[in-house]
Amino acid sequence: MPLSKIEFKAGINKEETDYANEGGWVDGNFVRFRKNRVEKIGGWVKSTSNTITGLPRALHAWITLAGTRLLGVGSTVKYYIETGGSFNDVTPVRATTTNGITFAATNGSSTITATDSSHGAIKGDYVTLSGAATLGGNITADVLNQEYKIDTVPSTNTYTFTATATANASDSGNGGAGVDGSYQINVGSDFYVQGTGWGINAWGFFTFGSVSALSFTNQLRLWTHDNFGEDLVINPRGGGIFYWEEDNGLSTRAVNITSLSGANKAPTAGLQTLISETDRHVIVLGADPLSGGSRTGAIDPMLIAFSDQESATEWEALSTNTAGSLRLSSGSAIIGGLNARQEILIWTDLSIYSMQFIGPPLTFAVNLINEGAGLIGPKAAVNTPNGVYFMSKNGFYYYNGAVKKLASSVQDYVFSDIDLEQSFKCHVGHNAKFAEIWFFYPSIIDDTREISRYAIYNYEEGLWSIGSIIRYAWIDSGVRNFPQAVGINSSSSYLLYNHENGFNDDDSPMDNVFVESGDFDISDGDRLAFIKRILPDIKFINDTGSSPDGAVNIVLKKRDTNGNTLSIDSTSQVKSTTEQSFVRARGRQFAFRVESDDDNNLSDRKDFKWRLGSTRFDIQPSGRRA
Repeated sequence: MPLSKIEFKAGINKEETDYANEGGWVDGNFVRFRKNRVEKIGGWVKSTSNTITGLPRALHAWITLAGTRLLGVGSTVKYYIETGGSFNDVTPVRATTTNGITFAATNGSSTITATDSSHGAIKGDYVTLSGAATLGGNITADVLNQEYKIDTVPSTNTYTFTATATANASDSGNGGAGVDGSYQINVGSDFYVQGTGWGINAWGFFTFGSVSALSFTNQLRLWTHDNFGEDLVINPRGGGIFYWEEDNGLSTRAVNITSLSGANKAPTAGLQTLISETDRHVIVLGADPLSGGSRTGAIDPMLIAFSDQESATEWEALSTNTAGSLRLSSGSAIIGGLNARQEILIWTDLSIYSMQFIGPPLTFAVNLINEGAGLIGPKAAVNTPNGVYFMSKNGFYYYNGAVKKLASSVQDYVFSDIDLEQSFKCHVGHNAKFAEIWFFYPSIIDDTREISRYAIYNYEEGLWSIGSIIRYAWIDSGVRNFPQAVGINSSSSYLLYNHENGFNDDDSPMDNVFVESGDFDISDGDRLAFIKRILPDIKFINDTGSSPDGAVNIVLKKRDTNGNTLSIDSTSQVKSTTEQSFVRARGRQFAFRVESDDDNNLSDRKDFKWRLGSTRFDIQPSGRRA
């Protein structure tokens, strides 16, 4: 019987049954579809060996007037500006104490108790101490005068930290009368909380039965950031708005805009901050309103405040400027906003608005463009050259003047698996090189309460793929040479990775790469089939400067009816020189799988990718009816 060439349809389809999707693909990991063929995705390499303190969920890249390429990185506890592989800590300072801190140590312990009246710190905060004298023994001035993470907060006037030395019997002093403290803004949470009550904070934060209200400190820490010229405006969601001035250098911290020279009625808190690109207004979504001539300090989740044009300091609406505010009506809270083509898109939990600059006296016009397609999380939208893509709680969407729901062959699979309790962690990235949108989400199946899976949409070909990866934030290439994303390594350290760089998982092989077909048969399964050989058509592409002898496995699975579980019939290694693979498989239905050869020699697993062509099967009736 002649060979049968099976051309599998491009794209992963999880909407059909495996048998109904005959001739298509039903599952995969670390693969993409390009020009109707499936191939392994590009690899990733750490951008720098330096790690990030806290879990990072925000990246923003820009270039200074001098041509320096900067990257803003916002984590649960810090804000950094990265350049040249170094993470420079520019986290804003919340409060300072002058000549007001004393210490107490215990012999044989590295735990130091600090006393500072109404310090305002919480567990996990960072404080920089200076001006301290020795306690008399091992706890010297050099030990005390540095940055420390606060371990516990026994009272409003005390906290503890772990010193870099262990106290001895001579450490009986209090550090002197000239100790200063610089307290960075309160840290945020790793988790999104939808309501108030016991369990909001970490274990042991409060006593059993106590109730905690949602606040800036116990809610998921998400940063927004945008460059104002070569300077940077940053905003931790629910917190203050801060300004970092490039001229002052990377050793200086961002400051609250209310402290800038000439600041007038600037918001003291907001949900998100961005800069309107064409007219250069600073815009705060979910700002605190003005009352009696001053800001209230309490966020109005539907209020939009904007500064005067070309100013980050003037926020009072006057006949001589373009500052002002407006309030949205459809929804209960603004979830996020994004600069699009000549407009700003703003999502509430229910709707989408378009905000456009029209000039004085109204400055901005806001139009409701859709109801029913709110944003699933503040980072769940991305702008591309052909439109904006975003995730709602009920599907994938596209906007280019009008809102359209994307036809998706993986929609039910993804949205039935999203952990909605952690929906604010969902984020969307653009990979322009391959015309791809990456939708990242936390999975109920994985049960980690953290980002663990993705869906890829190729918007040029309308094809979908899926997989598992931990990436907390993503930014496309442009300012940087590669798309960059934040992940976690085996040592639980947070690292910045360059994606589409080589074909490996950093210094290791990229394992668990696979694509699996739906079931196929002959004569609609009326007869048992016998497959005796497979002629693979796989192109191996080596990384530049390497010459590995790459290998993959081709796996043939079988079952007799749809109700049976697929069982592996044969596994064969395939290299570039493999002509054919001999198998002896008999069954009614078969599935075909190409996967990485994860138990092979290291040299056969690194520095290459594969691309699948047209596979031929030597398949014939088995000689009897099934």
